[in-house]
Amino acid sequence: MTEQLSLWALVVGATVPVQLVMLILLAASVVSWVMIVQRGLYIRQTRVDLKKFEGTFWSGVDLNELFRSGNNRLNKDNMVDGVENLFRAGFREFNRLSQGGGTDPDAVMEGVERAMRVALSREEEKLNRHLPFLASVASVSPYIGLFGTVWGIMHSFRGLANVQQATLATVAPGISEALIATAMGLFAAIPAVLAYNRFSANADVLYNAYETFSDEFSSVLHRRVHSN
Repeated sequence: MTEQLSLWALVVGATVPVQLVMLILLAASVVSWVMIVQRGLYIRQTRVDLKKFEGTFWSGVDLNELFRSGNNRLNKDNMVDGVENLFRAGFREFNRLSQGGGTDPDAVMEGVERAMRVALSREEEKLNRHLPFLASVASVSPYIGLFGTVWGIMHSFRGLANVQQATLATVAPGISEALIATAMGLFAAIPAVLAYNRFSANADVLYNAYETFSDEFSSVLHRRVHSN
């Protein structure tokens, strides 16, 4: 308890620039943790949805029924996300172009692939959401903390000019409060960089799975449009 009070006393007694640095780092850490939890939940749910939808899709279900099922969920204000958005974008465009009599099959497939590319781009944005902020926190926080440390040490040594005899006890509080800024910078940066690396890798895996499904679905529609 004494150490905690002592640590709090160092924070409260720090100079205004060092306190400002600590406040910035604390805010960055809180926001990054919120984003880490949000991203973790989103990635986990996206994996579940991908596995579930692909299982349904390859089970031989009627594609029109699968499309209508998505419409029903949308009408109930439920989200349709991830790989199902690729399916819906491609199948909707396929139906629209196929219903026009005499449409060239290659033109139909070109439209389908274009629609799925747009949907794929939107899903990529969702997968990478908040990652730039985590990358910024990971790279900048140590330098912000270092700035607070340098400022605190400079202030501490400037204070030595006003004392007759410099001792460790004289400079220790100033150096201690300065080092807290460095510790807070690392506290903010380390989780952010670990989360960024993990979520980036997960986003790449999911994006590759989306691309694979897009290619496979294009092949299915290609066979259908050329068999008519």
